[in-house]
Amino acid sequence: MRAVVQRTQYAHVEVDGNVVAAIGSGLVVLLGIGVGDDESDANYLASKVAHLRIFEDDSGKLNLSVLEVNGEVLVVSNFTLYGDCRKGRRPSFTEAAPPELAERLYEAFIGALRCEGVKVSQGLFGARMVIRIDNDGPVTLLLDSKKQF
Repeated sequence: MRAVVQRTQYAHVEVDGNVVAAIGSGLVVLLGIGVGDDESDANYLASKVAHLRIFEDDSGKLNLSVLEVNGEVLVVSNFTLYGDCRKGRRPSFTEAAPPELAERLYEAFIGALRCEGVKVSQGLFGARMVIRIDNDGPVTLLLDSKKQF
């Protein structure tokens, strides 16, 4: 399971021109589910996201988590995080999980975040979405449940 985590001041998701989810200060998580991922990957990444210390304390140091700043998290499914561009010019998505598995683990990730105490909004799984992210910092991190970046 892979995640691109961006600290944001505001973010929203539109489907067919309609805003379906929006958050204020917090995190946007673009989440990709790969072949071989399971609930343990969802739980691991949810805990990691909830407790990442990427918000500034009173000294300006990145010492606070989204929980500690009472932030929100917007989760958006994104199978293209498993795009393999090493050969040719068209990405291969053979490492992305099939939609049935991906949707189940996407929901498991969201459920695990909520169990951590995080306020969560979400995009619409499988839909073509327009995502507005006001990246704050900018702070952008790559997480993977199986590999170190």
